[in-house]
Order: sequence, then structure tokens, then C-alpha cells
Amino acid sequence: MTRASFAFCGAELAAVYVLTEGADELRLAEVVGDRGGTYGLPAVIGLGSRSPATDAYRAARPLWLSPAELSAYTAGDPRGVTPVGAGTLPPKFSLGALPLGHGAAKLGCLVVGGETADGFDADRRSLLELYADQVAAGLESVPARVVGRAGPRSHPGPTLVPLHSGAFTLTMDTGHMEADERVLELLGIAPEDFDSRVETLLSCAVPDDIPALMAVVEPGRLSSSGEQLAFRIRRPGGELRWLGLRCRLRFGADGMPERVLGVVADAVYLRPTDDEVAIVQGLSARLAGASTVRDVSRMVVDALRQPLDASRIAVAELEADRLLVTILDPPEPDSWPGVWQTEWRSEWPDASCHALPTLQNALRDGHMSLWPPGADLEPGLLGIGPGGLAVVPLPADGRLIGVCLVGWDTDHEFTPEERSLLTAVAGLVGNALRRAHALDAGHELARMLQRSLLPRKLPVLPGGVAVARYLPATVGLEVGGDWYDVIPLSDGHVALVIGDVQGHSAAAATIMGQMRTAVRAYAVEGHPPDVVVSRANRLLVGMETDLFATCLYVDLDMEEGIAIFVRAGHLPPVLRHPDGRTEELVVEGGPPLGVLADAEFTMTEAGLVPGTVLTLLTDGLVESSQLPLEEGMRHVGEALAAADPSDIGRVADELLGTADGRDDDVAVLLLRYDGSRVRPLRTHWTVWRLTNAVLHARRFAARTLRSWGVAEEVDIALLVVSELVTNAIAHTQGEVGLDLTLSSDRLRIAVNDTSPRSPVIPADLDWEATGGRGLLIVEATTASWGSLPLSGGKQVWAEIEVSGTGS
Repeated sequence: MTRASFAFCGAELAAVYVLTEGADELRLAEVVGDRGGTYGLPAVIGLGSRSPATDAYRAARPLWLSPAELSAYTAGDPRGVTPVGAGTLPPKFSLGALPLGHGAAKLGCLVVGGETADGFDADRRSLLELYADQVAAGLESVPARVVGRAGPRSHPGPTLVPLHSGAFTLTMDTGHMEADERVLELLGIAPEDFDSRVETLLSCAVPDDIPALMAVVEPGRLSSSGEQLAFRIRRPGGELRWLGLRCRLRFGADGMPERVLGVVADAVYLRPTDDEVAIVQGLSARLAGASTVRDVSRMVVDALRQPLDASRIAVAELEADRLLVTILDPPEPDSWPGVWQTEWRSEWPDASCHALPTLQNALRDGHMSLWPPGADLEPGLLGIGPGGLAVVPLPADGRLIGVCLVGWDTDHEFTPEERSLLTAVAGLVGNALRRAHALDAGHELARMLQRSLLPRKLPVLPGGVAVARYLPATVGLEVGGDWYDVIPLSDGHVALVIGDVQGHSAAAATIMGQMRTAVRAYAVEGHPPDVVVSRANRLLVGMETDLFATCLYVDLDMEEGIAIFVRAGHLPPVLRHPDGRTEELVVEGGPPLGVLADAEFTMTEAGLVPGTVLTLLTDGLVESSQLPLEEGMRHVGEALAAADPSDIGRVADELLGTADGRDDDVAVLLLRYDGSRVRPLRTHWTVWRLTNAVLHARRFAARTLRSWGVAEEVDIALLVVSELVTNAIAHTQGEVGLDLTLSSDRLRIAVNDTSPRSPVIPADLDWEATGGRGLLIVEATTASWGSLPLSGGKQVWAEIEVSGTGS
């Protein structure tokens, strides 16, 4: 099919040659401005032959020929095939051949020609190259069967060569713009109404697209290689039209930006259908009421998942070189590639852009990228869309603030309608994310405060694995009072704590931090569980606050599996037994902390066998205005029963599920009790205050070490026992106790007394002094030593490395 009406930047002829299926020929797909076929365009050009089209295609760069150069080119090889018939060219005919597509996505070649005596000047060449990019974008959106690889198109429909296209020039220092009549015609501006101001052209665009258009003409963002943008305008009659804009920056002799050259074309391939308009309008209406980033992300998934029949959708914000994922659909970690699973956190993962170079390059260019089935992508992206992947940057205020990834498992062919829908959604979502992020700022500050008051990491425990998860409320912007802690204690014990301060406010967060610190301090001092909770209760009662707190405290013997529970108004723990059964453990409860100063808290004992999962949680997980407490606890039990306890972190993630719309914080603390493979040997000796007390302590230690098979380290151990017992008897009053503990490679010697004063090594010791050298000897002969506060006193301990036992 030929069209006579074509003129652009001195070109009167435009022909699109596309690569054939066999990738060995360029076949003519469409030609316009051929004057009734007088140029005699060949239908097929072999890639191995010599012609401007094939030379430009192979070299992947434009080829420009003035009339004299074209004549010499044709005469240089009479056997060569030119893209126009020999002998039919006007005497002043110039020609340009511009490759379409880049890299592995080579599409074909655009041939342009016109009667210009001196050839195409630099500005016209730049504009024609931008025009070729417009042709390539349209060609990418049209399936091969529609292009007509068997010959020129002969059916009605959108043209591959944009007939409605124009050029403009913007002078940077003055803001003066020159636009040809075709640009004004596309925008619906009468020539006499154009005042050469860029603002006049911007006023024609749909308001949501104006920020992106303004960013394109900013010299700090625009590059000399060219930029592209699809945007919408509202014609005077109310018609919504898609236009494609491509720009290129020109620099002056001083190296400063001087002019912007641009091409505007009618982007027919982006024109939405009625269904797409309904989707975009509906999404736009919903996004107007979105107040959080999570809300925006969920609306994107709801709007795109079904129309695109996509397998996966991800929305992520960009922060420096990381992707902060705001939603994944489906939410299960197993549905996503390994690079995402290894980064999984309490809500969603974040991933480094450096681990996904293809995505990083797409975001740097700022263009939507469509990857067909079998594309050569890194596993982190290929696993999202093995059947096809769309990477949609999300612009706002002239910069990229995020990205949307849409993937398909089965082979997917991208249609123009899908491209149009994704392009329209990108601008809406980008601006909505920007607005929501501003509204989220207060919530983010509160969340950072909350996290700063919680443990940064949990300790490694012998005989078990503990994990915790915390989710802030998504309704409201105030910080909550949920907390948790894991506290290693002496003698192989560990304390697990979870609590919830009443309300959501800075005051609640402050009380939470104080309560967590107090409980930890009382636990480390060695108080029994009921005493720890009682003292925390009296502390909160004495504070100047009307707030109360709930708490569940567990003292677990990691060697014996004996757990002692104390509950102060909190939810009971949930156990998952090794056989998969779950139960809410019946624990006697007391009132919440801060209510009654003289409240009593009863201890409840339970035994754990290896393989048991102990779950502590706050009510935000199991109770809300839409979820009764009983049903929420039942859901937790079902999730625990179906979970695989070998990955305790995954169990915690599955417990959280997709808790969108939370009106309360959520804290979960899980411990998988594995039991001790080798139990340490322990014994205790009460040191009586006799004149030969140290001798008796040494004899007891010697008998014990011999029975344990310790031989080589006996002399050092007895020396340490002598020094520590001597110090305790000489400098304290009351009872003194000696504890010996032998693990696989360490012997721990501990002396308990009733004085809270910690021992101190003298800073300056005179050589004539008769005392003060005991701790120096201990420090020199042991691997480590120190002191711990105990209820009503302290413990001074030292550890000696042992090479092995003889029995």
C-alpha cells in the first residue's frame, strides 16, 4: 500500500523494511510518499547484498547519502541492489537508511529520501533518527502476522509509518520554541494561537502526564542520545489522544546545553480500547483515595492481575540502589525466585539493583521493557516471568520512584492494548506512590521508632532456634507498644518475653522501651519468673502513667526442656508438638502490669520435647474489628499445624500471612526447641566459713574433676578455685557457693556471694603488697572471666579451656 501524503524534515519518501522470519532478508512492509511507485522500491533485499538499507542494518548506525554520494554509491557496484530503482531518482535526491531497534532486538530498517541538493543537515538527521525511533516503537507493538512479513501491507489499519508527526526546536536559554504545523495540528492548536512558548504546548496534556513532560525538557535529565515519552492530550472536542515524544539535546561550543530537538507523532498503537479506558478510569478514582504505599500497591495488583492474566505482579519503590518491595502477588516466598527468597524479611523483601543488572539498565533508561518467552535474563528476573516479563518504570515529578514487574508463566504475546494499559497505569501509579509516600512519612517515622526499641537481632541459642517478626499497624500513623525479647540466662536457661503496652502513641512506645529494659535487667539478675514479672508490675505502677501492659514471660531450661510460664493479662502461648498437633497451653494468669501494685503472678510449668515449637504472640495477629479472638487463635493453630518447623523463619512468615489493613501492631516470637545433644555436667558446693574453707573447696573441686575425667587442667582449676573462694570469704559476708560446670570444651568455675559489689583489678599494685593479686592470677590463667549480678548478690566466674576428659 502506498500513501502520497508524506513530508517530514525534507523527506518525501519513507519505507519500512522488516527482518524476515529466517533473519536473512529485509522485506518491504510499508511505503509512503512513493509518488505512485515511480521510485521502484524492491520488495526484498538480501542481508548479504550491498545496499544502504542492509549496510545500515548490519552496522547498526544510520547511513546518510547526499545526491553526489548516492550516485557514487550506486555506480561503485553495478550489481548491488539499492532500496530505490536505478534510473528513477531525481537529480537532487538524498537518502538516509536508519536501523530500527537495537542490540538483540533488531527489527529492520527505515529508508527516507527527499530532494535536497546538499543532503540532510545535522538537525534534520537528528530529527529523522528520532522519527525512526518512533517507527521502531510502533513496530515493536505490532505482532509479526499484522506487519505482513510476506509483503507490503494492503489492508486498512494503523500505519507503521506515523503520517501525523512533526518536529520542534526548543532554545534552552530563552525558552523559545519553534514547532511546525503538524505538531500544532496534533495538539489541536491553531498556528495563529501559538505564542512560541513551551507552556502553551504543555497545557494540552492530561494533567497527570505534565510532570513527566516537564522533566523531559530539563537539561539536567535529558541526554544527547535521546529520550522518549508516551503522553496523552485532550483535543478541543474532548477526544483523548496518545502521542509519542522523543527528544535529543544539542550542546553549544562551550559544552553547555543549547537546544532540544524533538519529534511528536500520533502513537496509534497506544490508543486504549474501551475496556482499558474503564480500567484506567477506575484505577485513577481508587488511587485518589489511597493514603498509604501499601494501599496503592494493592490497587495496582487488583487492577492488572485479571485483565493481563498475569502470574506475578510486584511493585517496588526505588531507594538509592535498592528495591523496597511494597507488594508481591502471590505473597508466598516459594512463588518468587531465589534472590527474592534469600532477602525475605518480616513484611516483604528488599533487593539490590546490582543483583538484577537487566532491571537496573531498564530503570536507568526509564523505558518500559517487554521481554518475550525465552529471553536471556538473570534468574532473579526470569523466574518472575519465564513466559514473558514486563518491566514498567513508575515516573513522578520528573524522576523514577518505583517499578512494576508483571510476569507470566506460560508463553505470552504482548498486544498493543496491554502496552497501552501498562503505559497509562505507570503515570497514575507513580504519582499516587509519591502522594502516598508523603502521607506515609509519619507512619514510617513511627515505625522506625518502634523498631529502634526492639532487639536488632536475637541471640544464638544452644539447643534451639528463636525468630521474631514485627508488623506495624497499617491503619493510623501512631507508634504501638508491642515488644519482644530473648534473654540468655545462666545455667543453660533462656527467657522469652512478649508484651503489649496499651494504646498507640509515643507514650506507649516510651513505656514499652522502659518495660523491656526492666524485664531484661530483672531476668539477668537471676530472679525467678514470678519475681521478674512482679517487679516489672510494681515499676509500672510507680510510673506517672495511666497506661497498663500485658506480658508473657517464659523461663526455659534448654537442657531439660522445662518451661516456666508467667502470664500477666496476655494471650496464652501456643505449642506445636513434633507430630503436628497444636494446643493453646493453659497458663494461670494474673492482671495486666500497672493495675495492682500487690498483684500476685502464678508460675505454670510445662515440659517441651525436642521438635516442639513454642509460639508467643500479641493480639494484633488474632483479633480485630473483623476477626473474633477465637477464630484468630484457630487460624494460628491451623497455620502452625500445616507449617514445616525445619524452617522456623518461614513458619513465622506464614503466620503473618497477608495482614493488610491492620488496626493494631503484630508481634510474634517463636522458638523451636531442639534439646541439647550433650548435657553439661554440673555440681554445687556450699563453702562454710571455717578457717580451712579454701582447703575444703579445693578438695571438693579435685574430687569432682577426677570423677569427670579432667586431668591436665586440674592444677589451674584448683588455683582459680582458691583465688575466687578466698576473695569471697575475705571481702563479703553471708553464704558463699561454688558451682562447677563442664561442657564439651570448657570448665566454668563460679563463686556466688551476697555482696552486690563487683570485683575490680587494682590499677596500681606495689611489689611489697601482700594481697590484690588474686584477680590478676585468674585473668592470666583462664580463657575468660567476669561477674554477673544475682538476686541479693553477685557471681564471679571464670572459664578454662579443657582438651578432653578421660572418662
